[in-house]
Amino acid sequence: MTTTHSLILCYPDSLHQAQHLSEYCEIPYAVIKLHHFPDRESQLTLPVTLPEHVILMRSLDNANQKLLEVLMSARSLNAQSVKQLTLIAPYLCYMRQDTAFHPGEVISQQVIGGLLAEHFHTVITVDAHLHRVKTLPEAIPAKTALNVSATQPIADFLQFRFKNPLLIGPDSESLQWVQAIASAMPSQTVEFCVARKVRHGDCDVDIQLPSIDFSKRDIILVDDVISTGHTLEKTALSLFAHDPNSVSVMITHALFVGDALQRLNNIGIQQIWSTDSISHSTNALRLASVLGDSLSECINLVHT
Repeated sequence: MTTTHSLILCYPDSLHQAQHLSEYCEIPYAVIKLHHFPDRESQLTLPVTLPEHVILMRSLDNANQKLLEVLMSARSLNAQSVKQLTLIAPYLCYMRQDTAFHPGEVISQQVIGGLLAEHFHTVITVDAHLHRVKTLPEAIPAKTALNVSATQPIADFLQFRFKNPLLIGPDSESLQWVQAIASAMPSQTVEFCVARKVRHGDCDVDIQLPSIDFSKRDIILVDDVISTGHTLEKTALSLFAHDPNSVSVMITHALFVGDALQRLNNIGIQQIWSTDSISHSTNALRLASVLGDSLSECINLVHT
């Protein structure tokens, strides 16, 4: 798909993802000039000449600064000649807080979802961290909101690496991903299960494994996002007690806060893989194809 009416605009931190998407979709890209003053205020410089359709691409990890810069860019673009504005945020922030658990709590999903819907005609993300709100349009009431799945690229990556893999999710919320990935691996029948997580705090969790024989199995821990890594660390330590052949990790969004990666490496996890939704040393597979196909679908809808 080639179109002269579209342009991918990215930030320096999303350059590689934008280049891969540009190549896949045959849409040109440009980089927004970004400068931070000593007080951390942001100065943004956009291209002067713009097409009818602009695609802003940026993962929203380190959300507070990145999100503000994206909204500033969107406000400026909407004030110019742009007729269609799309946000591709492979990692989308502020989706977990979809209800108030205590009096006075701000429901950040509603606030941020509303802001994005005000500024963008289309929002595309990957494996959004949704709980009680099940669909992305419920969280982001834009004209079009697409929650793309990384399960097929992950399944393609994993299916020939182990003869008898066992996919494990660290908690009940991960069941949707491990089940979908196992189903997308047609070369073999892949077993999967989930552990039970009891959370006592942000960094304090207990893990209960299901009653399965883990001995001599090649185990792949699968989850949508890793931040502190404590859940996966506790799960892996519990599994090592059962003498598996290997324990590896496959993650969609590689946040890896603090020393999370070092701790996981130190306990003996064999491989740690992630998608390139967030640029990280563990990136093993690109999402340009699934993002590009969704983008092409949106562009075709606009043109028709």
